Amino acid sequence: MWCAGLVTVFGSSLTTVALPLQIKELTGSTLAVGAIGVVQLVPLIVFGLYGGALADALDRRRVILWTEAALGVLSLLLLANTLLPDPAVWPLYAVAGLTSALTGLQRPALEALAARVVPHAQIPAAAALTALRWQLGAVAGPALAGVVITFAGLEWAYLLDAVSFAVSLALSFGLAPAPAAHDADRVSLRGIARGAQYAWSRKDLLGTYVVDIAATFFAFSMAVYPFLADALDVPWALGLMYAALPAGSLLVSLTSGWTSRVHRHGRAVVLAAIGCGLAMALAGLTDSIWLVLLGLMAAGACDAVSGIFRRAIWNQTVPPELRGRLAGIELVTYAGGPHLGQLRAGGMAAVTGVQAAVWGGGLLCVATVGLLALALPRLMTYDVRTDEHAVRVRELRRLEQEEQEQEAA
Repeated sequence: MWCAGLVTVFGSSLTTVALPLQIKELTGSTLAVGAIGVVQLVPLIVFGLYGGALADALDRRRVILWTEAALGVLSLLLLANTLLPDPAVWPLYAVAGLTSALTGLQRPALEALAARVVPHAQIPAAAALTALRWQLGAVAGPALAGVVITFAGLEWAYLLDAVSFAVSLALSFGLAPAPAAHDADRVSLRGIARGAQYAWSRKDLLGTYVVDIAATFFAFSMAVYPFLADALDVPWALGLMYAALPAGSLLVSLTSGWTSRVHRHGRAVVLAAIGCGLAMALAGLTDSIWLVLLGLMAAGACDAVSGIFRRAIWNQTVPPELRGRLAGIELVTYAGGPHLGQLRAGGMAAVTGVQAAVWGGGLLCVATVGLLALALPRLMTYDVRTDEHAVRVRELRRLEQEEQEQEAA
């Protein structure tokens, strides 16, 4: 599962660079590039919540296989459109929306499956390894994309993405079946609402969602990277700009052993989100490409710290029967902020200029997260050693392990 995810992320990172660049070339509009975020957000919300219910009701392996195959087909559609004498813009938006829908169906199954096979005490380490997988692909993918697109063309980026899905699908066949529990809730609006009600009742859990949305909405400005590269007269650095965020995250994951000694996870989430905003402000206030890359790397490092502790709170406190639906809600918040942030960055750049959209978003991130920290005391006081939900899930996992050991004996 880890290797399949690595291959998928690597290929998808090529398209992450190629798609906005192609829209930029076809339209020349920052707003048109930023609109990708809105196109992706609506299906992500709808199918992310539905995918969470599917993950609790169906065999998670089957959900993963079917969605992985469909994502590969969409990459081939992007390739076919690019090979036309006059590529159209609307297929780019259509495929972006469909890709977001399929991601919404797949991600909750992947998240719920990982939490099912990892011991409770090792969940923070598993979160770091999951982040490491994404970062390895997200660093190498954009860096390679810059070279591939410059010397071979957009069509090769889409072709390599399609090949990556084929490899990932082959690896995913090695997953063991993961059927739902016999008493699992059926897929229904009532079941989805039950997951949402649980999330709303947990103010510490709710705090991780809103802080993440605020941070990524204001601090993430990927939509304007092609225009920022032009403004700084460094078109060769576009791939490096896309790779800088995950590169910073990678450094954190490779040195993440210290996270096991942190117990106040909510406080760590807030401080990391504020650090992300400050780093993005630095990236927007300088004309040096090297300082821009340094700021983006620092923002990625802070986002990785926040992500490790957010996932630790989610996976160490959510009951097993709700894990799929809560993973669906997590997906909506985790990806919804960046998608809306693309529109924010594109629209703000059209009014204030590209660099102001970057540093202004960073400062707005700091202010918003600071206000949320004051409004969410349960998040700031969360402690995994004493939290009632973490204690309950830890005890449940202990009993499950004892039963498994007895059956093995």
